[in-house]
Amino acid sequence: MKVTLDKEIIEDLVTYKLRNIKNLISNILEKWNEISTDSFLKKAQNGTYEEAENDAVDLKQLLMEEKKLTQILESLPED
Repeated sequence: MKVTLDKEIIEDLVTYKLRNIKNLISNILEKWNEISTDSFLKKAQNGTYEEAENDAVDLKQLLMEEKKLTQILESLPED
């Protein structure tokens, strides 16, 4: 079965999901008083932040989702 969606609907759904992911990323960074994902992940990895392992795993997953959704948006055909 094939389903077709308007480009506008796809853009809206992906943009909505991206906005939520960015908010979750911001929440993690704020929790640890960081402004950079790279800095947070380095500090979580080297032990600077104890108890940061779960947030680091979540952040990595969110970053992968963000990248995938951004690629989907960029791959949509122009009007």
